[in-house]
Amino acid sequence: MKLGRLNHIGVATPSIADSVAFYRDIMGATHIHAPFDLPEQGVKVCFVDTPGSNGTAGTQIELIEPLPGNTSIKGFLDKNPQGGQHHVCYEVPDIHVAKQWFESQGKRVLGEPRIGAHGTLIFFVHPRDMQGVLTEIMETPKSAH
Repeated sequence: MKLGRLNHIGVATPSIADSVAFYRDIMGATHIHAPFDLPEQGVKVCFVDTPGSNGTAGTQIELIEPLPGNTSIKGFLDKNPQGGQHHVCYEVPDIHVAKQWFESQGKRVLGEPRIGAHGTLIFFVHPRDMQGVLTEIMETPKSAH
């Protein structure tokens, strides 16, 4: 397996509205997607686009706010009240091949592949197996081909 494109960096936030204002007013973001709920994962999500080189799309920032009842993101925010980097996400061409590969390397895959915020299959790998970084593996969206 080879490292794929860095698709996004997940940033947990107590308020997507406040984070959108920060990325727009302080960081100069010009393309911010509409926030949406992802109830099956217990979060509200908003993507902020960063520019790439030579007109290509850059890495996105995924703002993540917990919905009521979410314990994992809420727990993260309890430890980091202002929010902060939550995870990084890399693309792979085939999610099932990637899952098998990580498991064959003794890495703890957290659950089965499921639909993520980009509408494509994802899974997470435990941070203790990834040098302390919660890592999301995402099947490359078909529209990206």
